[in-house]
Amino acid sequence: MAGRDERRDAMVREQLEARGVTDARVLDAFASVPRDRFVTAPDLAAAYEDHPLPIGAGQTISQPYVVALMVEALRVQATDRVLEVGAGSGYAAAILSCLAADVVAVERMPGLAAAAAARLAELGYANVRVVAGDGSIGVADAEPFDAICVSASAPRVPRALVAQLAPGGRLVVPVGSPDEQQLVRVRVLESGRVRTKRLGAVRFVPLVGEGGWQA
Repeated sequence: MAGRDERRDAMVREQLEARGVTDARVLDAFASVPRDRFVTAPDLAAAYEDHPLPIGAGQTISQPYVVALMVEALRVQATDRVLEVGAGSGYAAAILSCLAADVVAVERMPGLAAAAAARLAELGYANVRVVAGDGSIGVADAEPFDAICVSASAPRVPRALVAQLAPGGRLVVPVGSPDEQQLVRVRVLESGRVRTKRLGAVRFVPLVGEGGWQA
């Protein structure tokens, strides 16, 4: 794993702290993960700018602030088991790996999944397992999860993902049309009831699969 870097420290101060991200563990994770290792060569100079970047196959790495907003909303604890849906380059999985005990990251495009797995292993994020598959239905052989982060937009909250949450578990997912989405946090109470909160407008690539949009 990488040490501190002036560009990452500036990103944390100017893009995250300045916009209201306050969780110290989340800020430390963003300061430690080298975002430049998760972007393509043409975008290296823009790696720490606050906007999405293409990673190939029509997919993107999300802007740092949005990833931080989602991760902070998940309230990940050091003992948590986390699922990330839409692994892409593996950046959000790396951030989550700094906060949780175990991370399962699922990516529907096998080429991206293989590249993300190799990158994460090379960088030393040993508590992350990347699998290729339909993330909209979760990963049944690894449930239950304490937190689920969905890095692609769904037409509605995927029921299969809510069903894979442990009591007290949290799910953060962008929901809406392809052009207009709201970031939503779903929390499963100890009683089994579900509580939902909107966190603001976002823009993500579609979540394609059985529990999302059709290909």
